[in-house]
Amino acid sequence: MAIGEISMNTRSVWQQALNQLVERRMDVLHVDLSRVRFVDVAGVTDLAVTAQRLPEGQRIVLHRPPPQLPRILDHFWPDIAAIEVAA
Repeated sequence: MAIGEISMNTRSVWQQALNQLVERRMDVLHVDLSRVRFVDVAGVTDLAVTAQRLPEGQRIVLHRPPPQLPRILDHFWPDIAAIEVAA
């Protein structure tokens, strides 16, 4: 679970968390973002790049992300199949 903001101040921690998530090697990787207030474009970029590196058939499910995150994904990465946004 991430808490607070994902921005330049927390980017290295966010990148480490994403790397640890991928290391789990599960088909579905769940990320609870319900307590995240804000994600900047760099944080969404890290998420998209991580998803693009996933093996075929593996995906990330984002639970209750802040509203700007799905908008940024739709704008810059509209065809990224490895990320699913769950309300």
